[in-house]
Amino acid sequence: MRGVRRLLVAALLVATVVTAGAAPASGSSTQLTFFEAGSRLLEPRREAATFAQLRELGVHALRIELRWSTVAPRPTSTRAPRFDATDPAAYAWGAYPSVLARAKALGWSVLLTVTGPAPRWATSNRRAPYVTRPDGLAFERFMTAVGREFSSEVALYSIWNEPNHPAFLMPQWTASGNPASPSIYRHLYQHGYDGLLAAGIKSPKVLFGETAPAGYDTVRPSRDGLLHAVAPLAFLRSAFCLDAGYRRAGSCSKLQIAGFADHPYTKAVGPTWVPPGGDDVTIGSLSRLSSALDRAAAAGRIPAASPIYLTEFGVQSYPNRRLGVPASTQAEYVAVAERIAYDNPRVAGFSQYLLRDDPLGGAPGASVHGGTVGFQTGLEYSTGAHKPLYDGWRLPLAVYPRSGGLSLWGLVRPASRPTTVSVLVGSSSGSSRFRLLTHVRTDASGYWTLDTTTMAPVWKVRWRSPAGKTYEGAAVAPY
Repeated sequence: MRGVRRLLVAALLVATVVTAGAAPASGSSTQLTFFEAGSRLLEPRREAATFAQLRELGVHALRIELRWSTVAPRPTSTRAPRFDATDPAAYAWGAYPSVLARAKALGWSVLLTVTGPAPRWATSNRRAPYVTRPDGLAFERFMTAVGREFSSEVALYSIWNEPNHPAFLMPQWTASGNPASPSIYRHLYQHGYDGLLAAGIKSPKVLFGETAPAGYDTVRPSRDGLLHAVAPLAFLRSAFCLDAGYRRAGSCSKLQIAGFADHPYTKAVGPTWVPPGGDDVTIGSLSRLSSALDRAAAAGRIPAASPIYLTEFGVQSYPNRRLGVPASTQAEYVAVAERIAYDNPRVAGFSQYLLRDDPLGGAPGASVHGGTVGFQTGLEYSTGAHKPLYDGWRLPLAVYPRSGGLSLWGLVRPASRPTTVSVLVGSSSGSSRFRLLTHVRTDASGYWTLDTTTMAPVWKVRWRSPAGKTYEGAAVAPY
């Protein structure tokens, strides 16, 4: 952990051994890294500039949320309008066609998460926030329209955002305190999958889950208790009709899923932290999810070896002092988290959320309790000023202690072929002066590793692009 910094001398020690090379074959060098820029891409006046900014950062894949109520006809009406819900022409798609077409022209992969709120007329109680028991058949018809409109631009679909959280799907619990949202979500997923089939997409690639990282296994049947999230693995078991021992419980059929999506946010203590709740899944406890999926496959509920997609992730930074870390630490933690994902061959996708911080203000806590703080996980502050993570995301660097020295892992994200990166060392954590240690050759995807006996308190990398522009990553300490 970060305590290793106290073991490092303040002055730079000259290395006696440096072993450099491209990243080992065991890593997930084909892993997609999705970027979610929030609403900025969907604002027509910002679309072109945001795409240019993302290209310069080295983005190659996007996660975009498509909210049903945003594009549906008469979304606030209590009665469903008369229209052909499978016809794309019936919807007000807004900026979505332009954004997805531009991403396709750039050759970027798109994960489209189709989610709520639902139109008011497609909910069971017709009450805000319009996430209570969405109508499955209406959602299926909507997904048919989505597939017909965007099938050529979308590589991967997922259905519903954080369905184990009451801000996005309700009810989460039955009156007796048992999970209710898993069966509601399974119903939505099956209808959504059928809708894509009806759109003419053969064997659509659809992710299941999109789960929030933490919650409860059971709750007391009270108003506040029923507004808690369901723990992701408890949600998984119930959605796949499994008991606590991952044995079949019910008559569920096998689901066709292209993978399981999770949002493995962690706390300010760091990315290797393992939560005490055995059914929570953070970046530091991914083995729990791997094991759960294997057991679900063994029970015949899902395909074997279903991959994991970490479709929403970020590290909160100051000025959020309740959940955040210093901005320099954010860059370090994000790089360490990405290395954790890279080192796990089960993980097919990682992600960054957001580009720019949400404005800070209002009450903390979940939105169902009135919280409005938002996320401060961006590469930029809400003012647009760059954080260290801005440069750190383009050139992530993770430094780990190992026997006799340090192990470095990094990525030149804008690289499209093997390239050379310069490794720099500094003599103190606050120093602006760095010395060149060595040059490292990357693999074709831009990944590289380095083992060294040099012990220094701060590290960074420098890269010169083929166009002649020089970039430097964020300064990071050994973790």
